[in-house]
Amino acid sequence: MIRINVAIRVQPKTVLDRVRHASFKNLGHAGATVRLVARQSIRKRKKASPEGTPPSTRKGQLRRAILYKVEKNRGTVVVGPDVNIVGTAGKAHEFGGPYKREVYPKRPFMGPALTKMQSRLPRLWANSVR
Repeated sequence: MIRINVAIRVQPKTVLDRVRHASFKNLGHAGATVRLVARQSIRKRKKASPEGTPPSTRKGQLRRAILYKVEKNRGTVVVGPDVNIVGTAGKAHEFGGPYKREVYPKRPFMGPALTKMQSRLPRLWANSVR
């Protein structure tokens, strides 16, 4: 007969620290991925894009304005055009509405980017806590 003794030590603080670190890292990856897809959907051309398709940009300013930021304390990531760079033009394109004396039709680009990447996002968290 063989006798084996096993001792298991659970270190909840260490586990929680690793979960927080992995979550922060993966939220950054998720934000960067959604930002990349949104940026790639915006084409650089002089003519306006048709209603319902991602907007066009003449100089690339809207594309460059799409940023992401991980809010560590809240455990969230925010992705979208920076108001300090393009004002409310991103909102006017995404949802339609007035901007600089014109009424823009809906040309969503952030929502479709998230929808396109939604199925891939859970894989970022797979096996991330070790």
